[in-house]
Amino acid sequence: QSQICPLAHAGGLNPLSECEAMKEPVIVQPQDLNGHGGVFCPNPKADMALWNSHPKVFLDVARTGQAQCPYCGTRYALPEGVRASSAH
Repeated sequence: QSQICPLAHAGGLNPLSECEAMKEPVIVQPQDLNGHGGVFCPNPKADMALWNSHPKVFLDVARTGQAQCPYCGTRYALPEGVRASSAH
């Protein structure tokens, strides 16, 4: 039974085959973060078929250890127990 993803239709995005918000987070290592402690989404590391399907947004992962894209719902997270510093 497939679930309906409300985020797939938000902002005029194309429906995704699987709702990114319902998936496990994309695990990023401290060395994957930029100088400000974050990543950009869309991100090829997230294995997105349409990795350029929405505007590029900065997600501050270092501050809390995780962040979620407001466009596609993809979650990025550091491995449990791993900390990263941010240059803020």
